Amino acid sequence: MRIRIVDAFSARPFAGNPAGVVLLDADAFPDDRWLQQVATEVNLSETAFAHPLPAGGTADWALRWLTPATEVDLCGHATLATAHVLHTTGAATGTVRFATRSGILTAATDDSGAITMDFPTAPLTPVDVPDAVATGLGGAEILSAHDTGPQVGDLLVELADEAAVRTLTPDLKALAGHGGRGVITTARAENPAAGYDFATRCFFPAVGIDEDPVTGSAHTALAPFWAARTGRAALTGLQGGARTGLVRTELRGDRTLLTGSAVTVIDGELLTTA
Repeated sequence: MRIRIVDAFSARPFAGNPAGVVLLDADAFPDDRWLQQVATEVNLSETAFAHPLPAGGTADWALRWLTPATEVDLCGHATLATAHVLHTTGAATGTVRFATRSGILTAATDDSGAITMDFPTAPLTPVDVPDAVATGLGGAEILSAHDTGPQVGDLLVELADEAAVRTLTPDLKALAGHGGRGVITTARAENPAAGYDFATRCFFPAVGIDEDPVTGSAHTALAPFWAARTGRAALTGLQGGARTGLVRTELRGDRTLLTGSAVTVIDGELLTTA
């Protein structure tokens, strides 16, 4: 069984967000314990597992995502990575439909290799900043905070400026105690001429990920958040600390388009099968 490591939301290796991708030959998923063991062994923020579905249905592949600690309901970068593997190996052409915990998600690849995913837009609800988050962000100036709904499950926190986002050294133990999946920190780009409109870093210690380099699912909340502030439906976000990636977003009401590139960096054999 092949296993691949793909850097998602990057056109070059060793950038963006790495994801494991396992394409299964069977018509069902293996035992949950085995899936979790593989994801823990890979030890990336997410490992995607996919198997083909019968022709003529509403989806082409069934898709699941697991962190080193648990299964998640929605993951953008591992979906992008899976679509990339399907197209580069010839296992799929055109638009791919995935059956997931979050419904049917589609991924379309253009001639340049860029992949556009169609995801549900996260609802945003203004909330007070939990004490655990205020403590965890080390006293950084917080302009607003929003709940992103059950599907994403994060707290979106707007900081005063891009420098505050980039220089964060959060107390991860405190952030893990606030509840929910994690914390999205974001600010308007200081220099839009640099090629992006907002900057972001995401922290998910509660699900075994201290910092996620580039989080596609978070951008289903960032897209409506920044669209409301800029008056523009199409925006580009830069995410990451030590390694970064770009996510192009386009808000279309209750759906958000996420576009990015990907590159396979490891193609190997998984010797222990279910």
